[in-house]
Amino acid sequence: MSGVRTAYKCRAYPTSEQMAVLNRTFGCVRVVWNQTLAWRHSRWRTEQVPTNVSQASAFLTRLKQSEDHAWLNEVSAVPLQQVLRTQQRDFANFFAHRARYPRYKSRHGRQSAEYTRSGFRWKNGRLWLAKTDAPLAFVWSWPDIDPAELHPTTVTISRDPCGRWYVSLAVEAADPDRVPPTGAMVGVDLGVKDFAVTSEGERITKPRLLERKARNLARYQRRMARKRRGSNNREKARAKVARAYRKVGASRSDFLHKTSTRLVRDHDVIVIEDLNVKGMVRNRTLARAISDCGWGEFRRCLEYKCERAGRTLVVIDRWYPSSKTCSACGHVLAELSLSSRHWTCPDCGTRHDRDVNAAENILAAGRAVTACGGEVRHSGDRVHSPVKQEHRPARVGIPRL
Repeated sequence: MSGVRTAYKCRAYPTSEQMAVLNRTFGCVRVVWNQTLAWRHSRWRTEQVPTNVSQASAFLTRLKQSEDHAWLNEVSAVPLQQVLRTQQRDFANFFAHRARYPRYKSRHGRQSAEYTRSGFRWKNGRLWLAKTDAPLAFVWSWPDIDPAELHPTTVTISRDPCGRWYVSLAVEAADPDRVPPTGAMVGVDLGVKDFAVTSEGERITKPRLLERKARNLARYQRRMARKRRGSNNREKARAKVARAYRKVGASRSDFLHKTSTRLVRDHDVIVIEDLNVKGMVRNRTLARAISDCGWGEFRRCLEYKCERAGRTLVVIDRWYPSSKTCSACGHVLAELSLSSRHWTCPDCGTRHDRDVNAAENILAAGRAVTACGGEVRHSGDRVHSPVKQEHRPARVGIPRL
């Protein structure tokens, strides 16, 4: 078997001595990232030349030899070298239009350090990190998997803003067993009122996590704003805000994973729209509601779960008028306001629920894409399908794919 790369993230409980070593490592990783990023900016402005990993590694060597940054030699060199590789990959993703431009790291955000095989020791399911004497304690949450049989290639230690520690083990696992076919296809229309409506008529209710926590978050943030900068009380208030956001994020992630897993398990083919989430959040009226949905993460979950289960994910053109097209006769409305949740087809007289009709049209478009032999597998933001990527004016009749 070729195998797939997967990771197991566990809650970690380092000792006070290990916390001191890891906090010092986090600080050095952050300084190396920021110093290297600033050096890249300066080098591009003055010399107009790109930077590779070897040149960045030579810069790190000079940085560690300087008197002002001699304390960088007190921690393991492995996480510092990994910073250079991660930054190089982030720049490659930026130039390939897959990610935003790398930014400077703050001491108040999530802290992490990545160790390769030369920076840690794994034996009988126990983990020893460089510069530490005792094994790192963590909780294993997969009873069906024996950690002693794993062979991690990289280990990432992280600490979130509210003070929780985590360890992530990246391993090469065998290809998962394919899920038995069900013979079912489904179209999924994502929305703000309901998280999703399927072509089968099912409405998946949005949990509205951020809305329910908005009042408490506002109160915690007002308390933090009243505290003096740099004081212990402000740090405690900041941790309380971070804990509130962590609970919202954990609940949202749980909902997205359960919903995507159920769809992948029950259907052979799943059809969704290629939503422009980045452009949609520019609407200040709906920005918070759209961000609370987590559409981008939901699509990512569907992509890798479909690939592992042997399912097919079809992404149709974002300009396809799914809401304005009559699923019965193919008539396309010229205009349909967002507030109109139901409409009647002027051609055949069919009464439509806006979201269910859109899901049925999305499923029909997905069937047409698979029938045409289009590429339903895709990478990044570029969708490969027979659907032309341009806006079409509304016309009467069945839209041509």
